[in-house]
Amino acid sequence: MTAFSNMPDFFRIAFAPYSDTQLSFLLASAFIAGLARGFSGFGGALIFVPLASSVVGPKLAAPLLLIIDGVGALGMIPNAIRQANRHEVLTMSIGALIGVPLGVAALAMIDPLAVRWGIVVTVVLFLALLVSGWRYHNQPSPLLTICVGSLAGFFSGTAQIGGPPVIAYWLGGTMPVGIVRANIVLYFAISTVISTISYVIGGLFVASLAAFALVVGPSYALGLYLGSLLFGQASDRLFRRICYWMIGAAALISLPLLDPFLR
Repeated sequence: MTAFSNMPDFFRIAFAPYSDTQLSFLLASAFIAGLARGFSGFGGALIFVPLASSVVGPKLAAPLLLIIDGVGALGMIPNAIRQANRHEVLTMSIGALIGVPLGVAALAMIDPLAVRWGIVVTVVLFLALLVSGWRYHNQPSPLLTICVGSLAGFFSGTAQIGGPPVIAYWLGGTMPVGIVRANIVLYFAISTVISTISYVIGGLFVASLAAFALVVGPSYALGLYLGSLLFGQASDRLFRRICYWMIGAAALISLPLLDPFLR
């Protein structure tokens, strides 16, 4: 019997395969991921998907984050629409139309363990890119923008971790930071819609997902709220270091080799 045994049947059936330790770990992962997302504006997926995949597998972790982050980010969209370079965002979104379905197909068809190892390796590579400080410093071209959108879309479809390619590409340009942030928010709002449609077609929205979203969502939302309060309280250098350490720790903890410790 678990701590969730007294919940309605809908929840008990969904949580039955998991121990109290695993479910508590999932809630803690959602909170930490939300904290990072609210604090830095990115990194939630890089933290949540690897950690959650170690408990529920990537086929549940990715659509779960899609739901809870999509709902949590709704309030950011109106301001992003006003401030963003909409032409640039729409060009990037053309790439997402190509990449997201391919990523969803990979998530649905490839062995879950292989997907998890792929997620860990991708997270580490993206973290190395962010830590290196590399940025794309040339003037963005439509073709390259579409290619970046395709790459980000593929990783979004596979594991909702499409942020680093977009961030590295747009931050290295000449656009003001406020417009870059608005571009990122608006792009991922569009990418979320594309991912949702692709996940439905791919059959990744299973019944148990609703139960997990209702329980895990508030934990993620609390992290978002507290993270937003912390934003601006630390220097740029410190907050980047905090995010890097959290992402690195998530990649380490989520290694499939550590699964026995989460049972």
